[in-house]
Amino acid sequence: MRFFRPCFTGGWLYPGAIFRMKTEEKLLCLTFDDGPDTASTPQLLDILGKRSIKGIFFCNGRAAEKYPELMNQIIASGHLIGNHGYAHPDGWRTASEKYVADVSKASPMTSATLFRPPYGRLGLKQYRIIKQNYKIVFWDIMPYDFDWNFSSEKSFSILKKLIRPGSIIALHDKPASSALKFLPAFIEFAVENGYRFVLPEAVEKVKIH
Repeated sequence: MRFFRPCFTGGWLYPGAIFRMKTEEKLLCLTFDDGPDTASTPQLLDILGKRSIKGIFFCNGRAAEKYPELMNQIIASGHLIGNHGYAHPDGWRTASEKYVADVSKASPMTSATLFRPPYGRLGLKQYRIIKQNYKIVFWDIMPYDFDWNFSSEKSFSILKKLIRPGSIIALHDKPASSALKFLPAFIEFAVENGYRFVLPEAVEKVKIH
């Protein structure tokens, strides 16, 4: 079973983590996981650039190390970079020491201040350690654009139905992502319905507690 929003206990388990922007304005934030990728990253940058939209790219350390020129393109385009681990570890299946080491390994190529746990899975001990240095960003909506069982039309429909003021949307920077098909139409839909795309102030300022 797929859950398009995080479990309601997330805010209680991870106090201080960001799931949604605190606003009553019609503001949305686009985020992209798992890049950079030679096929999908340039396409995403083109889609966003044509519409003057800035987002957050939570990058895989291994891919960032392999494609530094793509990392430079993301930064030069005005987007934020986040840490998505080096080898995309599953926090529920990885010892805390090894997990934290993986995040630290990715930081020189990605970010030493913003982090999104791969799969959204993070042990409580891992959270307590990582939050000392990183602002941890989850999401408000996950339309499963990476899932072969979800058509682009279905993911698009999920977004149209669930967006609300402050939604942080988790999409993916990979060729298999259907976001490359529906993202322009979704942006148009959101704008027509009075939404604007922004970077969360708390994330942009990177306030570490």
